[in-house]
Amino acid sequence: MFDPVEMARATEKIVCEDDRRSYYRFRSARFYGGISTADCVGCCLRCVFCWSWREVEKPQKYGQMYAPEEVARKLVAIARSKGYRQIRISGNEPTIGREHLLRVLEGIPREFTFILETNGILIGHDEGYAAELARFPNVHVRVSLKGASEEEFSRLTGARPEGFALQLRALENLRGHGVRAHPACMVSFSSDESIGKLKERLAAIGFGEFEAEELVLYPAVEERLRRLGVQFGTAHEPSCIPPEQI
Repeated sequence: MFDPVEMARATEKIVCEDDRRSYYRFRSARFYGGISTADCVGCCLRCVFCWSWREVEKPQKYGQMYAPEEVARKLVAIARSKGYRQIRISGNEPTIGREHLLRVLEGIPREFTFILETNGILIGHDEGYAAELARFPNVHVRVSLKGASEEEFSRLTGARPEGFALQLRALENLRGHGVRAHPACMVSFSSDESIGKLKERLAAIGFGEFEAEELVLYPAVEERLRRLGVQFGTAHEPSCIPPEQI
């Protein structure tokens, strides 16, 4: 098992260069009612259900470096061409390369909501990250919990179980600094009992509900799960929070 914070540091050396970061795609997407999306390269977890596994596993082989101003400009151009009000960085883990992300956010006009989709590891590790995100009133953070417990987190990500506490702490740090946020959770591998206990833990830190993130069986995902012998339940389309609730 690996330390996800150390993995983030090692990955940053590969996918970031000065204030630039590697991206492999810019696109429009249907989620959240329509959203402008930049897909970045590099992650600090190794989730068995990841739909962009090749960029996670071998970040040095994919993407090209972009300055934060270029990323912001491309995202805004897509949003305006499609009439979208929402923007995000997705694909891998956007909080790797902190200075790059903050400078991207500086380039996003306040008229757009920026949905930061993250595993929360680095925000949980350093409360100062949440404090810096609080500078941007148009940011909403979606913390994607990998399973409903420490055991599930470790089994699904390959990382040390303590990483799950960092995910929960990220939510606490964000709430503490007044950053809009909500938890999502990959529940396709979870028991009803573990989901029930997670709800209690989330309620204790001020989050009454979470977004159920269920497995999407893209062909490459299904093949990897079968190869690893990982059992999974019924796959569904992801249940993203409607834009009016963000």
